[in-house]
Amino acid sequence: MLELALARRQALKALAHAIKPIVWIGGAGLSEGVIHELDQGLKSHELIKIKVSGDEREARNILLGEICERLGAAPIQHIGKILVIYRPKPEKISSPDTTPLRNEKKSRRTRQGLPGGIPN
Repeated sequence: MLELALARRQALKALAHAIKPIVWIGGAGLSEGVIHELDQGLKSHELIKIKVSGDEREARNILLGEICERLGAAPIQHIGKILVIYRPKPEKISSPDTTPLRNEKKSRRTRQGLPGGIPN
């Protein structure tokens, strides 16, 4: 489970206020399909809201912990039946650019392969 500093969590809570739940967890609980949808939501949005239908607060706390553990996310907020979780997007690994720079000059080589060549 991802751990965040208090200031970061507070900032994410403020951002989460305006978003709507993207996943509803019903009576069937946490299935593989729900986990997949949560993972897809985190990949595209980083910060998501989840609505849970259960009435037991303790059951929702356990559900929040299980979701965060399985997805490597951080719990941000739990208010009523709404859960907010966050997982940063993985940084893109860029491959080195193999194209030459525009200002880079190519060395001139002669038939002998030496710079400047051998005078005739």
